[in-house]
Amino acid sequence: MTASHNKEKPEWSTNDSETYYGLKRWGGGHFSIDDAGFMQVHPLRDARGIRIHDIVREAAEKGLKPPLTVRIQDLLHTRVIDLNTLFREAIKDENYAGRYRGVFPIKVNQLREVVEEIQDAGRPFNYGLECGSKPELMIALAMHKDPKALIICNGYKDDQFIRLALHGTRLGKEIYLVVEQLSEVARIIQISKKLGIVPRIGFRIKLSTMGEGKWASSSGEDAKFGLTSPEIIDAAKRLKRAGLTESLRLIHFHIGSQVPNIQTIKKATVEATRFYCELKGMGFPMELMDVGGGLGIDYDGSRSNFESSMNYTMREYARDVVYNIKSVCDDAEVAVPDIVTESGRAIVAPHSILITEVCDKISKTSVPPKAIPKNKKVNPVLRDLQGILDNSHKSTPLERYHDALHKKEESNNLFSLGYLNLAERAQADSLYWAICKELSETAKQGNYTPEELESLPQMMAEQYVCNFSVFQSLIDHWACQQLFPIAPLHRLNEYPSVDATLVDITCDSEGKVTTFTDVEDVRHTLRLHELKPKEPYYLGVFLVGAYQDIMGDLHNLFGRVNEVHVFLEDDEEDGFYIEDSIKGFTTSDVLGFTQYDGHILTRRLKKLIDRATKADEIKPREGTRILDEYAELLRGHTYLVT
Repeated sequence: MTASHNKEKPEWSTNDSETYYGLKRWGGGHFSIDDAGFMQVHPLRDARGIRIHDIVREAAEKGLKPPLTVRIQDLLHTRVIDLNTLFREAIKDENYAGRYRGVFPIKVNQLREVVEEIQDAGRPFNYGLECGSKPELMIALAMHKDPKALIICNGYKDDQFIRLALHGTRLGKEIYLVVEQLSEVARIIQISKKLGIVPRIGFRIKLSTMGEGKWASSSGEDAKFGLTSPEIIDAAKRLKRAGLTESLRLIHFHIGSQVPNIQTIKKATVEATRFYCELKGMGFPMELMDVGGGLGIDYDGSRSNFESSMNYTMREYARDVVYNIKSVCDDAEVAVPDIVTESGRAIVAPHSILITEVCDKISKTSVPPKAIPKNKKVNPVLRDLQGILDNSHKSTPLERYHDALHKKEESNNLFSLGYLNLAERAQADSLYWAICKELSETAKQGNYTPEELESLPQMMAEQYVCNFSVFQSLIDHWACQQLFPIAPLHRLNEYPSVDATLVDITCDSEGKVTTFTDVEDVRHTLRLHELKPKEPYYLGVFLVGAYQDIMGDLHNLFGRVNEVHVFLEDDEEDGFYIEDSIKGFTTSDVLGFTQYDGHILTRRLKKLIDRATKADEIKPREGTRILDEYAELLRGHTYLVT
């Protein structure tokens, strides 16, 4: 072992952990660490806290071990109330004559329990739903119970979609068909005339204002959806000719998900409001301005316009939307509209936590080098590497690195040519990695680090193997390089001495997490704790409630993870109860998704076992045990059993 491993660990407090892992920056007042070093969640931002570790323990007692999705339902409730309350306050403060009529976009999290909780929290505010496909419209029609709440229909629409929405209108629901493409206008006119139903119609506008961040391409004049200004004029004329002037009442725009810069939102709102005023002046009874989504989540806590952050608060967002719409309408002497937002990420992201257990580690220094006796004859390259490790020549760190790199290349060449055997090659590699480890520790402690040594801490980081699939549970991290806050759930009063990256259990080199949130930029390693034998070590991945549940794939046939829904409960000793628990996909489930039948597979295996038994290759009881294990695996979870 190198000397750096024998040093005393510095003092470390829970405050140090809160600072390092950024709880107060990205947590929004919902997360803290108790005196014993356990992570707590505060759903209502008050003194009542729930130890997340206790949730994991109780879930395990129910047979639901990590990987585990924990949904804090009261936190979801809080987010809905926050958004609606802040808009109401902004409207009151600005003496705004219109109302706020928000909708939740189902695409962000279609799970029934999530939609139900959002509707329950939004009932006092007449909070509605947005849908972008036929299945989502079917959800909206069936789940929507408040006649004063909106249903907004976005996305491409075929005749079936349009008919279903119009039927919903006849059922007393306030449904708006938002025209995304000019071709939809003719179909809406034709079908509504045929059914004898007067539609409510909105136009989605292609603004010249471009969004910012990862999803900026969904906005601007090259966007996939929306009408250009000539198309708006054309569509408006068609509605007037069809006698549907009274139907057009809504303007909609969208400048992308997770907009980091409030200036972009202000600019887009002003431009869209001008369209609203113009259509009002053309004789249409405009009533609603739908500013779409875009309200962000500060994943890294930097309060900046970095793509994983936002340089504004929810309060500022609400006030700026209200103020800018009012200013433009006042200047044009047009009555202000009711305001609609389709904020999804900001509502659901914070309530969901992915829990994974670290089940192993991969380390370049897992086998330390053996000291080379001075009187023993060894290959000179090994002697040289030992001298670099001992720093016999009192070289600078950069000199030692250059020398070690040269000797590593030399040892590789000697091995390839047959002048170094496997044991010697192993010793050379161990010496090289021990040198790099020592230089890495030195680089982290010094005030100045030469550029060539800056990458050493990342290169020498431990890889903690976590029992989950990035592709199933953190698809945006893999596909979009989205950052999510990650922190241990316990031992947060101990010094985290290990620089680590995370790897999942898929057979894919992309199944890893090597970028982490930081207040200034991004980290390429995360400080974690040394693993203890026979003691589970849990990590939480936070703010994962938006998109990850639905968009996750079945890479390696790792299915949906176990899930629990948690509510605050003052009468319970640990302050919570698990209202609902949902088992993750079994092996049989995921095989069925790929057209395999577990029963047929079992019968085929039985034939193989019977053949082997008759050939006296295995004994009958052994064959029965193999078949029983196979059947048990079909019923079991797809992840590692730890």
